[in-house]
Amino acid sequence: MTLSLFVLIAGLMGAAGVALAAAAAHAAPGVGLDSAAQILLVHAVAVVAGAAAVSAGLAWRPLALVALAGFVLGTLLFSGDVTLRAFAGHRIFPMAAPTGGSILILSWLVLGVAAAVRVSRGG
Repeated sequence: MTLSLFVLIAGLMGAAGVALAAAAAHAAPGVGLDSAAQILLVHAVAVVAGAAAVSAGLAWRPLALVALAGFVLGTLLFSGDVTLRAFAGHRIFPMAAPTGGSILILSWLVLGVAAAVRVSRGG
């Protein structure tokens, strides 16, 4: 159930990424939407790949789920803040985009640790 929910969320992230890429090219060029789209698309794939890694036993599930949640949260903060600034002229909260980016960096590290834990346990 949990992994399916993450894959569902990843699908929504991917769709939003494609929509923002189109907006960046046509509706609002030069306001940073391309970065928001790229983060959405890359991390949609990362969530699906992370869920597959958990399912295949390649990463320690509890820690990998934290990483997947971090991918979702970090992406929402980063891309949401950039998009809100582009279309509404204000932020989610001060430093939302850098906070989201920092969460994404930490989530990648946590996913690596989840894989290392799995390897150390004979996986």
